[in-house]
Amino acid sequence: MRITDLLSEKAISLHTSANSKAEAIDKLVDLMMENGNIKDKDKYKQVVLKREGEGTTGIGEGIAIPHGKTDAVSKPGLSAMVVPDGVDFESLDGSPAKLLFLIAAPNTEDNVHLDVLSRLSTLLMDTEFRKALYNAKTPKEFLECINKAENEKLGAEKGSSNQYDILAITSCPTGIAHTYMAAESLEKMGEQLGYKVKVETHGASGVKNKFTKEEIKNAKGIIIASDTKIDLSRFDGKKIVTSKVADGINKPKDLIEHILSPNAKTYHSNNKNANMDDNEGKEKIGTQIYKHLMNGVTHMLPFVVGGGILIALSFLLDDYSIDPSNFGMNTPIAAFFKTVGNAAFNVMLYILAGYIAMSIADRPGLVVGFVGGILAVQGTTFASLSNGDITLVSSGFLGALIAGFVGGYIVLGLKKLCSYLPSSIEGIKTILIYPVFGVFLIGLFMLLINPYVAAINTAINNYLSSMSSANKVVLGAILGAMMAVDLGGPVNKAAYTFGTGMLASGQYEIMAAVMAGGMVPPLAIAFLATAFPKKIPKKDKQAAYVNYIMGLSFISEGAIPFASADPLRTIPAFVVGSAVTGALSMWFNCTLMAPHGGIFVIATIGHPVKYLLAIAVGAIVSTLIMAKLKKNLPEYKGVVSQGETV
Repeated sequence: MRITDLLSEKAISLHTSANSKAEAIDKLVDLMMENGNIKDKDKYKQVVLKREGEGTTGIGEGIAIPHGKTDAVSKPGLSAMVVPDGVDFESLDGSPAKLLFLIAAPNTEDNVHLDVLSRLSTLLMDTEFRKALYNAKTPKEFLECINKAENEKLGAEKGSSNQYDILAITSCPTGIAHTYMAAESLEKMGEQLGYKVKVETHGASGVKNKFTKEEIKNAKGIIIASDTKIDLSRFDGKKIVTSKVADGINKPKDLIEHILSPNAKTYHSNNKNANMDDNEGKEKIGTQIYKHLMNGVTHMLPFVVGGGILIALSFLLDDYSIDPSNFGMNTPIAAFFKTVGNAAFNVMLYILAGYIAMSIADRPGLVVGFVGGILAVQGTTFASLSNGDITLVSSGFLGALIAGFVGGYIVLGLKKLCSYLPSSIEGIKTILIYPVFGVFLIGLFMLLINPYVAAINTAINNYLSSMSSANKVVLGAILGAMMAVDLGGPVNKAAYTFGTGMLASGQYEIMAAVMAGGMVPPLAIAFLATAFPKKIPKKDKQAAYVNYIMGLSFISEGAIPFASADPLRTIPAFVVGSAVTGALSMWFNCTLMAPHGGIFVIATIGHPVKYLLAIAVGAIVSTLIMAKLKKNLPEYKGVVSQGETV
């Protein structure tokens, strides 16, 4: 629907004045009423003011576009007003609003107001167009300026399904919650700001909503909100901004404004395999290391979860009395689960090392990292200097971690050296030089470090095994608190990675404390909504109740929207409650061989009743702290809207 179809000369007021936002809205509503678009002036104005209460529609650059969708509107319409002296509209950039448009939309499913908002916002990005509207002498001239701009700038877009202002990619290490929360946040903010945003999600189930070539061609810019490796080669020549996936959730407005600003940089690919390495020099070392590590963890998790749960089931199905030394393999059904589980679980460190190296050096790094991981787990031969005995020395989880990073940088070094070779042998680099020399060098490296890393691993395991109950409680509290600090962020992932690594070393109590701590935050939100309903906004109630499922499933990210909305009152409560749970889990000597699954793997947990008690106590502690810190919301007092009383 064209803007000029909704706006008439009698709904336009030029060179007027307003002392406040409320007065400006009153005048715009009067214009709309005079134009015959609304049948209940007071009800419509209340909807517009309610929308302003949710966040200003002053979008900056001297522009404000208030709007309302209600059955008080008889037909879609626009009114416009020019205020030369400006009016304080609490705009996003703090500037007074001089050019105001009010949108009236009937309460139907076609969302006319969003379409008009998008078209208006697109036009108003042009400085010359805004100047023309400011300088219009008559309403007729004002309309002619809009008509001309629509024909010139939006005519080609009308009816195009491949026209998106912004494209975005979201991805998190686990590919579950953060990926889709960031996508939703970017899409919603795009709607609020008047831009069409399409988000391609790189989740655990693969790539969804994939961009077409036409969409990429037409887009004004690309937002990459990801904590994993993203191939950028298809975006050659487009403006790109890269950020953490958390920024997609918490700072969507900043990302959208940046990608549309002149400061956004154009990406140029030098080769067909270009990826985020092109921009790594601009990232902090810590950010680079985290992204490489998370790429390994992302690919490792399915092996850990699938294999770990099947192994745990094998112990449930076996008969310990037959042969205690062969527990898990005594009966045919148990042996089947154990064999299949081991097939997945035993390669998890190979996968970790291989995909860390691949993140650093692309595909040539995969084989080098993979072999490094194998050598870390299976060991390298080592001759004792004292008696000449040959032994096999393995370095486990820590060795695989080191092998992944070293393997990746070995391949990067080989690429640098090979860049001086003639281009005529380009084809043999990937198939011959990188794998042969890369595997040889990582083999030498692992031969040198395995004894030392093995000694460190042994010391860590001995220390953990010999810890007193008090020290175990402290460790459990620390790990539980780490799971709640950033709810799926770097600190959370560090604790989880440590827990899964210790599984390979037979330290099952640590994984139990880690999972229990991660279940507390979403459960606490659900408890709060149930026991203290006045502490949760009405609009968020259903999402809060869903956290029962999220918490019981060990998906900490379910609490993120609530933590983002009120971090000072929620995060400390989460941290304290999760620390209590982690400490209790250790105190009760609870064990867990399955690295995921929440309540659904309770049968595989040592001391399951005590484990559930630990989780419940921590969740209740968090709930009570939030209930104390949070005030009752005003929407629960008196009349909140026409005809609705609480």
